[in-house]
Amino acid sequence: MSINDTLTADMKDAMKSKDKVALTTIRALKTAIKNAAIQEGNADAQLDDAAIMGIIRKQIKQRQDSVEQFNKAGRPELAENELGEITVLEKYLPAAMTADEIATIVQQVITETGASSRADMGKVMGLLQKKTEGRADGKTLSQAVMQALS
Repeated sequence: MSINDTLTADMKDAMKSKDKVALTTIRALKTAIKNAAIQEGNADAQLDDAAIMGIIRKQIKQRQDSVEQFNKAGRPELAENELGEITVLEKYLPAAMTADEIATIVQQVITETGASSRADMGKVMGLLQKKTEGRADGKTLSQAVMQALS
């Protein structure tokens, strides 16, 4: 079952169970997916799961930024709502890698690319992001690579 099919089924379940947070989050995600398809030039086309996972990660990042802003502004109730939406979105991503798994794969990629200094970080990050494919965010990977190359 594709992510798009899962989203549709989960949206129906959220409607039946009157789960407002899940329903609004899934609707917003489906809108973002539809907008991405339109930007690609074909409103009727369905995006593949990899593209949808990228959109989900972008949605999570936006909500994390909102949580930070709401906390700074002294609005914990709004931050709480955003955290609930992040929880809903994370269900659709593959399981995140542990710190040990990240460290292991960073060392493998550094060995493969022959990187020896921070100047080689770009080629390491390119290959590393392909290998981790949505299971680790770029910031975490970047920090691990910088630590390994220093």
